[in-house]
Amino acid sequence: MMSVFRATYLIFSITALFMMASLILIALAPVDKTLGVSQKIFYLHVSCAWAAALAFLVNFIGSLGYLIKGGLRWDRTASSSAEIGLVFGAITLLTGSIWARFAWGVWWTWDVRLTTTLILWLAYLGYILVRSIAEGEKRRSLSAVIGIAAFANVPLVFLSIRWWRSIHPAVITRSGLSLSPKMKPAFFVSLFAVTMLYLCLMILRVKLEGMREIVNSMRER
Repeated sequence: MMSVFRATYLIFSITALFMMASLILIALAPVDKTLGVSQKIFYLHVSCAWAAALAFLVNFIGSLGYLIKGGLRWDRTASSSAEIGLVFGAITLLTGSIWARFAWGVWWTWDVRLTTTLILWLAYLGYILVRSIAEGEKRRSLSAVIGIAAFANVPLVFLSIRWWRSIHPAVITRSGLSLSPKMKPAFFVSLFAVTMLYLCLMILRVKLEGMREIVNSMRER
């Protein structure tokens, strides 16, 4: 009963946070002179990209922990975070495609940032597919190796526009955030809201995975 209450509380808290972020986005975030209102998808796009990177970092830590120490908790954390990161990654690609349509006139271009992001997403899709095919210890060990290897592409995505030519705008530069003061409130609130959503989903998904493992162990007896 307590767990249901906590889950309900988390859901309502996240909903309220997103409502507040939406109000700030509508009321305070400036309208771009060139892209108009469509530019506001930027806030969701960047926030989801950050959440995906955070999720893949947690997957990396969980995968490394499983290979070093073993234990289902590490595997449970890694797999849950990879699933959530895959969803945030898909939203990143989708919102990026919509933004590109208004900014560049095309839904997709093989820009280095877009290409490395797609490769990263496909790598973690492979992680999920391996877990759906393999079983037992083989599934956990093999997916942990894939999770560690796939994470190598995360810094590559971030650094790609510095190492190669890119038409993708840089949010973080050597001098800091390339945002106007009026954009920052909406940006940070959106970032915080999506981060809290990730944490909420992680708590619920890890608990669900733990319950599934208990049920499976009872069936095997």
